[in-house]
Amino acid sequence: MSGASGDEWVEGPDGARYWGRYGAAGLLVVSPDAEVLLQHRALWSHFGGTWGVPGGARHEHETAVEAAVREAGEEAGVPATLLDVRFSTVLDLGYWSYTTVVVDARERFEPVVSDPESIELRWIAVGRVDSLSLHPRFAEAWPSLAARL
Repeated sequence: MSGASGDEWVEGPDGARYWGRYGAAGLLVVSPDAEVLLQHRALWSHFGGTWGVPGGARHEHETAVEAAVREAGEEAGVPATLLDVRFSTVLDLGYWSYTTVVVDARERFEPVVSDPESIELRWIAVGRVDSLSLHPRFAEAWPSLAARL
């Protein structure tokens, strides 16, 4: 781990709460056959029961890419050795930020539910992503992300 854990809530001026003292990051993995890996979030989690990307709180001194790859490895068994970073996007609220890191997987792999934060992990065709019940912030970001894929 790079620096102190960022596992805590940040509260915005409007009372909205966001996970990650140092911000957060998620990994959108694109397979060679143009599917993306999505995580069905545990019911007890923030916006539980929705679909999004594996990710979580950044640790102190950790880059967004490091955090996204670490979290995806912990939550979904994503093998870091198969990934090539394509681009990233940042939602910056001033007091908190979330970075979506988009990567290409050199080969398709079988994701593994490896912690209690996931109900299910699934490869989804890009054209079918918006048919799922998406995490609200991921739903807002998806049209722009999909256009860049």
